[in-house]
Order: sequence, then structure tokens, then C-alpha cells
Amino acid sequence: MKNQSLQTLGLAVATAVALTSCSGLGKLVKNADKITYKVTPNPMEMHGDSITVSITGTYPAKVFPKKATVTTIPVIKYAGGEKALKPVVLIGEKVEGVQGQKIANKTGGSFTYTSDKVAYMPEMKVATLELRVAGQVKKKVKDLPAAKVADGTMITSLLVKADDKAIIGKDNFQKIVPHSETTNIFFTINQSQVRGSEMTSAEMKTFKEYTMGASKNPNVIFKNMNVSAYASPDGELTRNSELAEDRAKEATKAMMAAFKDKKMKVDTAAKDAFYTKVTTAEDWDGFKKAMEASSIADKDLILRVLTMYPDGDTREKEIKNLSKTYTEVAENILPKLRRSVLTLNVDVKSLTDEQISKLAASAPDSLSVEEILYAATLTTDLNTKLDIYKKAEAKYASDWRTSNNVGMIYLMQNKLNDAEASFKKADGISANNAIVKNNMGIVARWKGDRKAAMELYKQAGSAGPEVSYNMGIIEIQNGNYPAAVSNFGADNSFNSALAKLLNGNSEGAMSTIDNSTTDKDAALSFYLKAVAGARQNKADVIASNLKVAIQKDASFKQMAKDDAEFIKFRENAEFKALVN
Repeated sequence: MKNQSLQTLGLAVATAVALTSCSGLGKLVKNADKITYKVTPNPMEMHGDSITVSITGTYPAKVFPKKATVTTIPVIKYAGGEKALKPVVLIGEKVEGVQGQKIANKTGGSFTYTSDKVAYMPEMKVATLELRVAGQVKKKVKDLPAAKVADGTMITSLLVKADDKAIIGKDNFQKIVPHSETTNIFFTINQSQVRGSEMTSAEMKTFKEYTMGASKNPNVIFKNMNVSAYASPDGELTRNSELAEDRAKEATKAMMAAFKDKKMKVDTAAKDAFYTKVTTAEDWDGFKKAMEASSIADKDLILRVLTMYPDGDTREKEIKNLSKTYTEVAENILPKLRRSVLTLNVDVKSLTDEQISKLAASAPDSLSVEEILYAATLTTDLNTKLDIYKKAEAKYASDWRTSNNVGMIYLMQNKLNDAEASFKKADGISANNAIVKNNMGIVARWKGDRKAAMELYKQAGSAGPEVSYNMGIIEIQNGNYPAAVSNFGADNSFNSALAKLLNGNSEGAMSTIDNSTTDKDAALSFYLKAVAGARQNKADVIASNLKVAIQKDASFKQMAKDDAEFIKFRENAEFKALVN
């Protein structure tokens, strides 16, 4: 019985071998090492949160069975698990009823394959890509040895810095505020004497009160007084020129006399240079404005005359031909043009920084919105800034900048929900405000909604270059590297360098880092330059930059050891010395 069983078993094995040999699967398995594969990219690379690989394979002649269906399954293997990708099916030239790429037996042949996108997981950083191949003829199946074809994954895009640029609602505080105060002195026809009634008019009284009050204010600096004197556009030009000059002189004298015995900051009696005189012989511009504002019946006709005739004498003649209308003009328009306009120009010094800071803490309600917003810029302490902006928000709730700036501080403190609430409040106050939309976009991105963030940035385009920068960050995350480079433009930042590296410009990445004023000396920047060196196949560039990165931050040692960017250099002595 025992010998019979052995004979039966031997017959079964011999039969199986014979059948396998007839199917061609045995030869396929035997020549598995002659099948060549090329994977792109290799190492694998995370691109926009996912991994996609392209594989080309070549079977030599006389290897692929004519009646076989060969199924190849790419598998990403990593610590603790694996992820099978969609299979690729190859068929022999005599296979019918099966969809797949045909491979000839006599000549051999090639196939191409691109996987679906596979969501990247952190475990895939240290991984391999393995091909599991099984040949089948009818019901007979034969597995080929698994073939490792790629390493990885490169995840350099994850180095992107979350330094999104929020925009503050700037204050309009001025340390020196220019101010002008104006009054008029009117003259009778053909006269340049200043009448007493002009110096006691209500307008002049208000002007004098302001001037005297300003003179007593230590924060007011007197600059000058402009005296613009005019003659109405009637009469002979030479005479009008003389009148305008005389009116400027007399108006100046009158003002000097008015303040002669007062305690003025400028000794007007001695410093005639304080007064700047400008004269206009025929005030046609003033005439036109007065006519436009009047209700004179023929004003349109008179305005056409001004357009038709540039010459003053002709204008005057044509207007006087309208005898009835001219009488009304002479009574209601021309007297207002015979004048001197006096403008006092001063600089008003604002509160000092120390005064504003003290009031922001003790009496914030006494500050204007510009002053209290400015007060927040005088401290670097975030809690103090937040307190000031909240006080500003309480008093000036209708000013979008107050809520926006509260949100800014919350953002800096990584309090996303609070920041979002404040930005939404600002958006409600000032709908479609580009600055607020930019800041809302940052919150959306930080919460993981890149699509919503990008939509908000598109609405914020007019807010400034910060918006393009923020869009560049998203484009890196989306794997759209050309768009990221475009958005960063000439910006010399780490993220701009990263975008260039990912887009294939290693030299540009290194140059950008070297020209950066903020990121040049950061450990992460040296690490990026080491990666650029790896992509340039320059071991010396890797070593010099990786050494500095590790000196500045020891965590880069392990990071480099596992980084697929350096796979080709793992056996390099200098690299091994740095990471081990």
C-alpha cells in the first residue's frame, strides 16, 4: 500500500509538472528575472496628498505564454501594512474574451500602466513598491517571485511652511496732522482797502478765535499763511493786476495788525516771509464756478461764451451784450470775486507714543479709533494687543478693522474658532472686504478646507501681495507646482524656494534661499538645500548643507535618514556619518 501511494503521488507530481510545462507557465516563472520594469517616479513621490506611479514593463522573446493571462498587482508595502493598487492585465496572443494588453510570444513586448491616485499616509514615508505577478492558463495559476521595483516615498512638499500672511486693518494715525483754516476778505469794486466790517465779520471772528487758540496750544506748529488775492474779470487787465497785488498787500497788513499785540507763535509783524502772496488778475475760474452754482436765467449761455472765447476782453464784451443778465451778474456774482483768501497752515502734533499707551490702558474711551488702533502697534505682547483691539471693538464696533484685528491676534494664538468668529463679524460690517476675505481664507486652510480657502483668496485679490503668497501655499499642497512658482513670484522665502525645487528648478531654489532675508539661516532652509543637492546628484552639496541643518536642529538627522530624497546616497560614507 505504501509503495502504491508513493507511485500515485509521483505520478500526480509528474502530471502537474507536465501540465505546467505545456501551459508555458513554468518557463514564465523560470525567466521572471528577465522581465524588466521601470517605475516613474522612483522613489515614489507624494503629489497633492496622493501617490501615483507609472510602470513600464518589458517581456523578452519566447517568455510570455500564448494562452496565458498574467495579472500584475503593484503593492505599496510599509511598516504595519500594505496597499494594493489597481492591477494590470496582460494577455497572450491566443487569449480571447479577456481585456488586457497583448504580449507576443515570439518577439516579446512591453506594457504601460498608470495607477489610480492612492491617498498618502504617513506610514508610506518609508515604503517599497512591489509587483506581485500571477500567470494563469485556464484553471492553472502560477505565481512569479515578487519583484521590488521602487522605494520611497518622497514627501518634500510637506515641508511647506504654514506661514500664511494675514493682513491687519491698518490705522491711519499720524504723528503730525496738517490742518488749514481759511477766511475771506471782500473788497468793493476798484478798491484794495480792507474795510473794518470785514475784520469783524462772523467768518473772521471764527478764524481769529482758532488762530489764537492754536497759538496757545503747544502741540500746534504754525507753518505759513497763504494770501490769494483776486480781481473780478471786469475792467481793464492792467488795472485788475494792480488791484489783485494791492489786495494781497492790504490783506496781509490787516492780518499782521490784527495779531500784532497778541502772543502769537510767529511774530507776524517782523516776519513778513510767513505770508505767501499769490494774485489772480481776472478770476475767470471763480467766475465759472459761481455761474455754475447760480440760478441766473442765462447762465448756460454765459458758460458757452466762456467755452467759445478764451480771450478775456472778448468774454467780457459778449457777456455785457446781455445787458439785463449782466446787471444780475454784476450784482450777484462779481462782488464775491473781489477778495483775498487767507489760509493759515499749521501742523498739529498728536499725542506721544507714551501718552497713547497709557491712555489705552487707563482711559481707552478718550482715544480716537486711529489712536487706539495705533496703540496696539506699540507693544509686542499678544495679550496686550488683544486687550487693546477688544477695547477698540467695544467703542468702535462699526469699524471693521477692530474686529479684523481681534481676529488677527486670535490667529497668531492659534485660536481658530475665535479668529473665524471675529473675521466673520468684520465681514458682516464690511461686506466683500478683500483684507477680511484673505484672513478668512487662512482660517479655512488651517482647518483643512483648501478649496474654500482658495475661493476666499480669489475674492481677496485686491488686498495685496499677501494673497498671492497664500495661494502659493495651497498650490504646493495641491501639487500644482508651476502655479505655486507663479504665485510666489520674486518673493525670496522658503516656500518660494520649495515651489521652485518641486517644479524642477533646484538651482533656483538654492538661489532663492541664499537671497532670503528671513529664511536664509534657518535649519529647514539648509535641509532644503541638501535636498536640492540630492536632486543635482551632488554629494558635497548634501553633506555641507545637511551638516549645518543637523547642527541647528538635531531632529533633521533622523529625518534625513528616512528621507527618500537621499536614497541614492545612503551608502555614501559622509552621508552615513552624518545620519548615524
